[in-house]
Amino acid sequence: MRTPIIAGNWKLNLTIAESRALASAIAKASPESGAEVIVAPVSLSLSAVAEAASGTPLKVAAQHTHAKDSGAFTGELSPALIQDAGASHCIVGHSERRSLFGETDAGVNEKVKALQAQGLIPIVCIGETLAQREAGDAISTVTAQVAAALEGVDVSKLVLAYEPVWAIGTGKTAAPADAQEVHAAIRAWLTEHHASLAQQVQILYGGSVKPANAAELLAQSDIDGALVGGASLKAETFIPIIEAAIAS
Repeated sequence: MRTPIIAGNWKLNLTIAESRALASAIAKASPESGAEVIVAPVSLSLSAVAEAASGTPLKVAAQHTHAKDSGAFTGELSPALIQDAGASHCIVGHSERRSLFGETDAGVNEKVKALQAQGLIPIVCIGETLAQREAGDAISTVTAQVAAALEGVDVSKLVLAYEPVWAIGTGKTAAPADAQEVHAAIRAWLTEHHASLAQQVQILYGGSVKPANAAELLAQSDIDGALVGGASLKAETFIPIIEAAIAS
């Protein structure tokens, strides 16, 4: 059995004080078993959120990293600094990073390797655009992104997150059967290329996940949790998703 993961990506939201308060509320609702809960605040709040989560099951992720540990990279974060701030995970390859900041498949792979070298767990995002889906290229696009991200890395020490680009922040959600189809294709690719690990890799779904649709999505056999955006910014909408994961 794969333990479901519910991860909240707070994106560019919440002050340090607001982040600390929300993390404290979520920490109280985070179970010791049955589900793993992660929150990803803005970088300035990493230490405060890690402090609020200390001694609880709640884990903390960064939203982005640079592949180098130090150097002339103004404005960037390194895996070493992320770990020092108290995080255990880091999101890489999110569609917003790809579309707005030019992240490439090769760059995602480099960051996955750097995070693993530091002992951090990458949450690797993949997903197709609406045009790619309408052209019938959803699965080929996603599996190509998986193949590129996982080249030469330890597949046992990462999490995948399928996020159809057309469903992120739009209010649109892939039908559970459609999401399951892509998740099953990712699992099939893992079986072909990493047979001994394919059944243990957790694959999350992201894209307008909310309390109303969480249970149905999490009931799908290859959906192992959710990467939640807007609904993770309030305890009253995020905690019910955690509860749905525990019940799944």
